[in-house]
Amino acid sequence: MTAPTDLTGAADDVPELTDAADAGFPELAGALETVEEVLLGEAPTLTKSEVAARAGVPLALAETLWRLLGFAHATDDDVAFTAADVRALEETATLVGVGVLSPDRQAALVRTWGRSYARLAEWQTRLLADLALDSEDPVDQLSDLAAEVLPLVESLQSYVWRRHLASAASRTLAVESPASPVRSAAVCFVDIVGYTARSKELGEAELVAWLETFEQACADLAVEHGGRVIKNIGDEVLLVADDPADAAEIALVMAARGQDEDDPFPAVRAGLAHGDVVSRLGDVFGPVVNIASRLTSVARPGTVLLDRGAHEALADHPAYTLRQVRRTSVKGYAKLQPWVLRRAPVDDRSEDGVEEDADQAVSES
Repeated sequence: MTAPTDLTGAADDVPELTDAADAGFPELAGALETVEEVLLGEAPTLTKSEVAARAGVPLALAETLWRLLGFAHATDDDVAFTAADVRALEETATLVGVGVLSPDRQAALVRTWGRSYARLAEWQTRLLADLALDSEDPVDQLSDLAAEVLPLVESLQSYVWRRHLASAASRTLAVESPASPVRSAAVCFVDIVGYTARSKELGEAELVAWLETFEQACADLAVEHGGRVIKNIGDEVLLVADDPADAAEIALVMAARGQDEDDPFPAVRAGLAHGDVVSRLGDVFGPVVNIASRLTSVARPGTVLLDRGAHEALADHPAYTLRQVRRTSVKGYAKLQPWVLRRAPVDDRSEDGVEEDADQAVSES
């Protein structure tokens, strides 16, 4: 087995896990030792030096790995590790040996694992804590929940990961150059209109529930129409689709729902761009992404704006009309040319390229 040779990279922005008292559940602090043993599989018996020695990995590299993963700092004398930590270091060495964790990608990959699981673990811990506090004996209930729920959650997480892995593999291996991070995609940002004012009217729990409902609706619509959500950024959702028509449909459905007074879905605006993007660690980058974001920032409520690439891809589509509006200046683009996307009337689907009053589609930048 080849030991890791490098795990460089900053990890200052990776959140560390906190204990129950720090997280706002002092009533459950008495359950920490029991819960920790359940979650780790056994009580900690090893120091970090002992873990590194047993795994055959230099201590400095083990510390770098744990830092990248966002684990809480342990001193030389802290008995905070188990046999599972030894196995994890041995498996890391194996991944390095087979090239999965090569020097040019290992830090970013490990850091992404740390961020993703830290956020997931915080949410899951709070969920279990809330359930425990509703019982007559919160401390015992938290311990029981951890023991009962952990195997189920672990199994489901593995299942979800494998399903997403299969989906990603089908998308990646279907292209001509699967090893290349650059591929053609439609990128769409959807932004809640009036979010700041609305957030001031809601309590913390209400705001969280409102945003979660919005995010879930966006995820459902994206999947239903052949797209996928890349990430949620506060009051904004970034999604992509391989087919520009799929992205157009998602954006139009969201805009229509936001205009329906009987639909709880909030009013939104959207920007859609099409072209080559760089895919990396589940995110997308490049000018196409930037343009989609800029278009969203200048779109009127209920409006979907397109860039030139999306216009060219959808120009002959019978389901839509694309109307050119005035050029606009946004950050990084002095004279960005947008088109407003609308559904074509049932009796006339040939209205492409008609000039439209700019005030109807583009806000003042």
